[in-house]
Amino acid sequence: MIELELISRARSYGDKIALHTEARDYTYAEILDRSASLAASFLKNTDDLAEARIAFLAPAGFAYITTQWAIWRAGGVAMPLCLSATEPELEYALTNSESIQVITTRENAAKVTDLCARLNLRLTLIEDVDDTPEKTLPEISSNRRGMILYTSGTTSKPKGVVTTHANIQAQIESLVEAWEWQAMDRIPLFLPLHHIHGIINIASCALWSGASIEPFPHFDMETILGRVSEGAYTVFMAVPTIYVKLIQALESKSEEERETIIHEFSKLRLMISGSAALPASVHEKWTELTGQKLLERYGMTEIGMALSNPFHGERRPGAVGQPLPKVEARLKTEEGDLVTEEGEAGEIQVRGPGVFHEYWNKPGVTKDSFDDGWFITGDMAVIETGYYRIMGRLSVDIIKSGGYKLSALEIEASLLLHPAIDECAVIGVNDDTWGEMVAVATVLVEGKELTIDSLREWCRDQLSTYKIPKRLLVMDSLPRNAMGKVTKPAIRDFF
Repeated sequence: MIELELISRARSYGDKIALHTEARDYTYAEILDRSASLAASFLKNTDDLAEARIAFLAPAGFAYITTQWAIWRAGGVAMPLCLSATEPELEYALTNSESIQVITTRENAAKVTDLCARLNLRLTLIEDVDDTPEKTLPEISSNRRGMILYTSGTTSKPKGVVTTHANIQAQIESLVEAWEWQAMDRIPLFLPLHHIHGIINIASCALWSGASIEPFPHFDMETILGRVSEGAYTVFMAVPTIYVKLIQALESKSEEERETIIHEFSKLRLMISGSAALPASVHEKWTELTGQKLLERYGMTEIGMALSNPFHGERRPGAVGQPLPKVEARLKTEEGDLVTEEGEAGEIQVRGPGVFHEYWNKPGVTKDSFDDGWFITGDMAVIETGYYRIMGRLSVDIIKSGGYKLSALEIEASLLLHPAIDECAVIGVNDDTWGEMVAVATVLVEGKELTIDSLREWCRDQLSTYKIPKRLLVMDSLPRNAMGKVTKPAIRDFF
């Protein structure tokens, strides 16, 4: 019988704990048994779902994993829905994907009951599915479509990113090899499970490897820190915002409590940051606090993970490393030339077995998203001594001023080093002379003040590192007319 590698590997782990929850532990064998029962229920009177789209809405845990595996084992295409999505967002995903069924928990049923009735979709509550007698499940080849994740990018309506089982397996195998996943690993899962970060990087890699997951419905600071202090984990993955909040939480605790938690963080074999750029200052502060050097990586829904700092070797703050196993990457200029020298900016293009199959029902968009077999990411980067450094999205994060391509992300990271700036956002403002000028909106640290003169002086030192033309427009200081609109005289040279 042809069976997915993820399923056949799970059989070898048997009674090993796959999921640890406060209520109870679940073994790999229990996940296999329950997913088989659910798959039989989803099939009803057919032998194979034949790539029918099955949407499901469930929190991280036993219900989520068994439902996902059941859809795959029945031959369907799994489409996880966002737990916090609005009804119009859910309706768009269900109608665009032409889903035939929605699976959910009793707790979340109210979010989709009326919608399913209006769209005439079969609604199944996971708790109502009894364990069924064994049913022969279809053979699943790796070239079948396996999952749709909706991603909006920076323009237009969300697009359904379709991955085959072969794509999914390639993404998992690449990370398992690069990050040296082990059966003894234990990891918390508090990230959303309608995004690739939680689905592939954590859940699928862990279960592929025979590791143990501790799922949480959301990130709960005190609960997570409590579990860390108990030595519950060996691997930890989070987004930059969470690391910022962890730093703040640790600094607010008593010295004794802080030292206990930091000691346990220092023992983890791997800590990873992703899904957004990690400011170098946060990277360095985390190392200073815990001794852990965060491993930053780069990926997106369409390609899985493509670049990563090494498990062994330098984990460079501000950089996302090098291509992962079985991944090829290159940079191309806006003129279409291959970047052949370090330090020259170009758009990242990626190819490899993990790259997605298609955008659902968008053959034209799919075709236009590739350059002779290379996926066009829309992200700008440079290579510096062998490491890729992301500059940002070409469409929104790259500011073209005075002939320079400036990274809004880099400027934000630099400004966040200012002792008076707590948060900031950088954008480009149209200007007749410079094309675009750099503009920043700031939220100040409570009790701190910031003047134009002091910012000008500070920026002379800090921003020059990034070869930024000496022009900065601070939005809090802009003169406005009676209607609140910024007036043209505000576009001025501060430096």
